[in-house]
Amino acid sequence: MIKTIFISLLLTVLLITVPSAQTQQPAKIPRVVWLTTGSPSIISGRVEVFRQAMREQGYVEGKNILIESRGADNVRERRKALAEELVRLKVDVIVTAGEGGTRAVKEATSTIPIVMASDDDPVGNGFVTSLARPGGNITGLSQLSPELSGKRLEILKEVIPKLSRVAVFATSSNVSNAQAMKEIELAAAAFGVKLQYLDVLTTKDIEPAFHAAVKGRADAVLENIVGNIRSAAQKELAELAVKNRLPVMRERPEHVEAGGLMSYGVSLPALARRAAVYVDKILKGAKPADLPVEQPKKFEFIINLQAAKEIGLTIPPNVLARADRVIR
Repeated sequence: MIKTIFISLLLTVLLITVPSAQTQQPAKIPRVVWLTTGSPSIISGRVEVFRQAMREQGYVEGKNILIESRGADNVRERRKALAEELVRLKVDVIVTAGEGGTRAVKEATSTIPIVMASDDDPVGNGFVTSLARPGGNITGLSQLSPELSGKRLEILKEVIPKLSRVAVFATSSNVSNAQAMKEIELAAAAFGVKLQYLDVLTTKDIEPAFHAAVKGRADAVLENIVGNIRSAAQKELAELAVKNRLPVMRERPEHVEAGGLMSYGVSLPALARRAAVYVDKILKGAKPADLPVEQPKKFEFIINLQAAKEIGLTIPPNVLARADRVIR
């Protein structure tokens, strides 16, 4: 009798606990991956800002979020392979750092949410239908780079008061190039500066462009190269600027950190922080199609005094005082 009661109790316990165990499967931890066409080290600072912003929103890595970064090291085939791998892994959100990465992921998936941490022209690049209504699986942040090109020329004029000729290194194949050139031409006309347009379609065009700028008696270079070319040639641009003793105005902080003279552009850390807001909303159920693309609100002016010394350039005190950061 006791044996029968024991068996009955055991069966009852099993019937109660087995379904309970089946229903208490560990919750899936959302996986967010940053994808860049260059090296992950280039965006490491931005990813760390993103991580901090996610922590401030209540996420703890390893507990309720997984964050990592992948880079294609400027190899086109690897960029495509990485995008396809992330789709196979069924990650929850892909954050892209640049037009090349966004395009690769867009071609690989139409369902996984994509957050652009920065893009020169989301509409022109075909990533969204409009800034207000993205309309697909992509949303994020616009850099508004074309509109800043004129401001970069203005700063060059302040740094070099006698500026009369500027070589513009640009990439004609880029969709935002035409608008950028309009802005530069308007600024050039206002300051009485003559422009020398030099098309840079590959990294092999950079050294000849410097030679042409010197031959054309340019006082400075306004660098408006985009995409993989810009990422792959950071060091070369800095070295050739010193070799040819030409001041070069660039767009991004990492260009100056890599030895460039100065940059003026959108604050990439600020965009990374905003990207975290997008990811949080998507993880909580929002659809990218319903999240308008934001335009930047914070800009950075950075000067590298060591680079200025190497080309024999003295930065006026009033310009130094306006810099957000000075590298010595």
